[in-house]
Amino acid sequence: MRVFVTGGTGTIGSAVVAELLAHGHSVLALARSDESARAVEKAGAEALPGRVADLDVLRTGAAQTDGVIHLAFGSDYSSAEALERSIAEEGAALGVLGEELVGSDRPIATVSGTPWVPGRPSTESDPLPTDGPVGGRGRSVNGLLALAPRGVRATAVRMPRTVHRDGQGGFAGLLAEHARRAGVVGYPGDGTQRWPAVHALDAAVLFRLALESAPAGTSWHAVADEGDAVLDIATALGRRLELPVESRPEEEFGPFGPIFAMDQPASGSHTREALGWTPTHPSLLEDLRCAPRS
Repeated sequence: MRVFVTGGTGTIGSAVVAELLAHGHSVLALARSDESARAVEKAGAEALPGRVADLDVLRTGAAQTDGVIHLAFGSDYSSAEALERSIAEEGAALGVLGEELVGSDRPIATVSGTPWVPGRPSTESDPLPTDGPVGGRGRSVNGLLALAPRGVRATAVRMPRTVHRDGQGGFAGLLAEHARRAGVVGYPGDGTQRWPAVHALDAAVLFRLALESAPAGTSWHAVADEGDAVLDIATALGRRLELPVESRPEEEFGPFGPIFAMDQPASGSHTREALGWTPTHPSLLEDLRCAPRS
């Protein structure tokens, strides 16, 4: 299968590109810069110059391939407005990609986030939130999945709060960035709230499985660790960065503050059983403990 991948040079994307190539697929990857293009080509894929906001380029990429994996998302989390722009940009991209695939029965697997459910781990059958700080993202993903009756094999791979590799990535990575600036590993609340996690290489396998075989209109959870206590994550970061660990006000964490403070474990049991997905790489806490100081 020839696969169009957006976000192919990020933590998840680079692992997905390698996973696809290792299993006999070819890859056309969106490249937003010359540096990204070189990274894509070094990995063995073909680069398509453009950004996720270039809707005509996205349409061209989808038209030239047998399936799509959409991973691109903005990297500016400095304010609620910046996050909203990234969510709107993603929504427009999914709209164009989905419409290009209508009537073709070709697959598209898009990245999403695991929902949160009070009092228990969320499951694949729980709906995505369509209000709140990331509600727009849920609406965009739901819109893509709704194209299933129109001949689009659309699926959503819901990612946990931390997708990690070599001690980097996800919410844990954002905590580390905050710690380097503040001189302390801070966390909101009392630290008992739980975040799910997955290694990027395990997540990449699930994206491939979803693209190859998942039924239209379905959602899957790339969850290896159901929920690590934020205090445990912060403590592991504190040891690695040689910094003190303490609770800090939500406001210090910008637009992610309210999300960071939520208890949001998630289960991937159905995904493992239905798609035969078996995570094999280190857990988040193991990864943080073994990663070099940076």
